Amino acid sequence: MTDDWSHRKNPAALMFGTVLDASPDALLAIAADGSITMANAAAGRMFGYASGDLAGRDHRTLLAEGFRGEVAQLLARLLAGPREHLPPREIYGVRRDGTEFPAEAAGSLVPGSDDVVPAVPLLLLSVRGTSHRQDADADLREAMSLLTATLESTADGILVMSSAGHVAGFNDQFLSMWGIPPELMAGDSEEPVMELVMAQIADPVAFTARLAELADSPSAESHDVVDLTDGRTFERYSRPQRVGNDVVGRVWSFRDVTPRRKAQEQAHQAMVDLAAQAEKLRTMAFQDPLTGLANRAVFNDALAGSVEEPRLKTVDVLLLDLDDFKEVNDILGHQAGDEMLIEVSRRLRGCAPTADVVARLGGDEFVVLLTACPDADAIAECIVRCLNVPVTIQGTVLRPSLSLGLASMARDNVGASELLRQADIAMYAAKAAGKNRFLRFHPDMMTALVQRTYMEGGLQLAVARSEISVDFQPIVSHRRDQVVTFEALARWDCDGTRVPPSVFIPLAERTGLINEIGAEVMARGMAELAPWLSRDPSRSLAVNVSGVQLQDPDFAQTVLGLAEAKGVAAYQLVLEVTESVFFDADCTLIKQLSTLRDAGARVALDDFGTGYSSLGRLQDLPVDTVKIDRTFVSMVHTGNERLPILSSMINMAHSLGLTVTAEGVETAAQADYLTALECDTLQGYLFSLPQPGPRLEQALQHAEEALNALKGR
Repeated sequence: MTDDWSHRKNPAALMFGTVLDASPDALLAIAADGSITMANAAAGRMFGYASGDLAGRDHRTLLAEGFRGEVAQLLARLLAGPREHLPPREIYGVRRDGTEFPAEAAGSLVPGSDDVVPAVPLLLLSVRGTSHRQDADADLREAMSLLTATLESTADGILVMSSAGHVAGFNDQFLSMWGIPPELMAGDSEEPVMELVMAQIADPVAFTARLAELADSPSAESHDVVDLTDGRTFERYSRPQRVGNDVVGRVWSFRDVTPRRKAQEQAHQAMVDLAAQAEKLRTMAFQDPLTGLANRAVFNDALAGSVEEPRLKTVDVLLLDLDDFKEVNDILGHQAGDEMLIEVSRRLRGCAPTADVVARLGGDEFVVLLTACPDADAIAECIVRCLNVPVTIQGTVLRPSLSLGLASMARDNVGASELLRQADIAMYAAKAAGKNRFLRFHPDMMTALVQRTYMEGGLQLAVARSEISVDFQPIVSHRRDQVVTFEALARWDCDGTRVPPSVFIPLAERTGLINEIGAEVMARGMAELAPWLSRDPSRSLAVNVSGVQLQDPDFAQTVLGLAEAKGVAAYQLVLEVTESVFFDADCTLIKQLSTLRDAGARVALDDFGTGYSSLGRLQDLPVDTVKIDRTFVSMVHTGNERLPILSSMINMAHSLGLTVTAEGVETAAQADYLTALECDTLQGYLFSLPQPGPRLEQALQHAEEALNALKGR
C-alpha cells in the first residue's frame, strides 16, 4: 500500500490498507486536485510502477489522451448524486513504458472525517483491465461473422423457429425462395408469413399435417419433398435446435431441386420412349428393316429344319452377293446403295415366288432357300438374268451384277452349316470366274479356301510391306460451322487391289493381326493429322478400336505413349468402340477405356442403337459420345418424317451428359432433320468422302462448302 495511511500505526488503517492490497483491481485514491494519494499493489502492477512511485502523481498521466477528463466527470457526477449507481466507464490506461491498454473504471467517494481523511472527500477509483474480454468478444464476433457468411453463401433457404413458434433467424435465400418481403419478417406476428407460404403449397393439408407431427415430436428429424403451385419442387429438411440437452427450437432447410427433378423426368421419359421403340424393334427381329426380307435368324432356323426333315428329297441353298456394290456406295452414296438393295430384294421375290425363304444376310449378301424344287439351276439362272436388268437410281442408270453360289443336299447327308459353306465357296468361285453368273458347288471349288488362306498370308505382311494406309473422313459441328474431328479409316492395298475393310478387318480380328494393324493405323493417323490438330486444341482424331485390341493389358499405355511421341494431346483422341465390346465379361476392356478417359481421351460408342441389349445400360458405360448408326439416319428421306426413335436416342444421350454424332448423313434433308433434334455433330458423304492424308485440304473445303450450303437453306 503506497500512501500516508500505510505509515500510520492505527490498526484500523493498517487493516484497511491490507484489504485494498488484496483486491485484484487497481485502486487509486484521488484528491480534488487530481493527485494520487493512495494506490494499492494491483495499481502498481497494472501501470508498471514500483511501490511508492504512484503517490503524488497526477492521475491523468495514467490515462490515454481522450480519456483524461473521465475521472473529473465521474467525480462531478458522484458529488451531485452520492447515492446514484453509475456504470463503469470504458477507458484506455497508459503504462509507464507508454503502451496503452483497454480498461473500465468505476468510483465512489471515500467518507471524510477529521482525524482520518481530509474534509474534502477523496475519490476511490477502481480500474479493471478488459483486454481479455475484448479478445473473447473478437472471437465471438468472428464466429458470428463466419456463421452468417455460411448461412448466406449456401444455396439452401434456412429458417430457425423457436419452440414458442417465433422466428429466431433466417437467411436471404429463404426470403428469395418463398418471395417473402424482409419487412414481413420484422413484424410482430408470424401469421402473414405463414399465409404467404401456405398460398404457394400445392398440398397445404399434407404440409400442415407434417408440421403438426413434428410439433408433437420436438426431437424428431424430417426429410420430405414439397411441391409448389408454380411447378417448383423443394426438398425440406428439419432437425431440432438444442442448447445442451434441451430442445429450444427447430432449424428448417429448403433446397430447390426443380432442375434435378425435371432432368430426371426427361431422362425417364426418354428411357420409356426408347424402351417402346426397342420393343417395336424386337418384334421386327426376324425382318430386315431395309428390304423387308427375312433376316439371317429366320433363314438359319428354316435351313436347319429343312435338312432334318426326312420327307424332303432335295434342299437347295442359293447364296448371292452383289458385284462391286461398294462402288455404288462410294460414288453415289449409301442412299443410292440402299435403293439398289431394295430393288434387288423386289426382283428376288419375283424370281423365286415358291421359295421357302428369301433373306438378306447382311450388307449386299442374300440367300434363297428352296425345298423340293425340281430345277434349282433354272431359278438361279433367272435370278442372275433378272437382276442384271438396268435400273435408274437417282438419275443414274445402273446394271446390277451378282455372283451366285448354288449348293444342294440330295443323297448325301449334309448338315445345314456345311450346305451354307458349300454355297459360299461356290459364290466366291463365281466371282473369281468373272462375276455376274452362278456356279453350282463341286469339290474342286475348295481351292477358293486356298485363296482366302493366301489373303490371310498377305495380311500377315501388310504392315511390313507398307500396304496399310489411312483415309480420313471429317466430322462437322453445325454450331461451330467447321470440321471438329477426322475419323481415321484403315485401308489395305494388296497386290495393287484395294481390299474392302469389311473383308480384311474381320479377318484381322479373327487372326489377331488387328493389334498390329490397329497400331499402324493409329500411328499413321496421328502423324498425318498432327499439324492440323496442333492449330486448334479443340480438334480431335477419332480411331476405331476393336475389342481384340482392348484385351491387351498394355493397350492404354501404348496409345498414350504413341500420342506423346507424335505430339498429339490425349484429350484430342476419340476412341470408337462398338456396343459388343461391353458385352464381354472381361473387365480388362473396361479398365483400358477407363485409363484412357482418366488421361483425357474420349470414348465414342459406335453404331449406337444396333445393340439393343445395351441401351438400358448406357448410363453405366464409360463413354462420352454416342454415334447413331446410319441405319437410323437413313430413315430420314424428306425431313418431314416423325421418327421418335431418333429424338429419343438424342434426348436420352443428352440427359446422361453425352454428346451425339450421326453417321451416314448423305442429304441436306437428313442434316437439317438431325440439326433440329440438337444432334451435336454430323458425319457422312454429304460433307466428304474419306480422303487420304494429302487430300485433307480438299476434304476440309468440301465440308465447308456443304456447311455453307446448309446455312443458306
